[in-house]
Amino acid sequence: MSVSAIESLENYLDLINSGDVVIVEFWTTEGGPHETISSVFEDLASKSEFSEIKFAKVDADAQPEILNEAGIGSFPTFMAFINGNKLDEFVGTSPQGLEALVEQYASV
Repeated sequence: MSVSAIESLENYLDLINSGDVVIVEFWTTEGGPHETISSVFEDLASKSEFSEIKFAKVDADAQPEILNEAGIGSFPTFMAFINGNKLDEFVGTSPQGLEALVEQYASV
């Protein structure tokens, strides 16, 4: 499965309220560390053991209203949701930290 780009607040709310486990990457173009962790996020999204999870990303520069809704203060931030409820979040660029977040919700 690929990582889908969230283009609007309505799209974001529909996705996180879908009943599926959704992991959203919030990123910004300022600062280079996001590129490495974003590629890890893309790799995780393509693995068959995580096929039940929906992966999405939000460009913070283009979608400030989503940042306000989610309460994002640092980048990159990864949040896991189900039925509109935030399950967990990971802030930073550690591949191991991101993998742990994804693995935790693979069997929900």
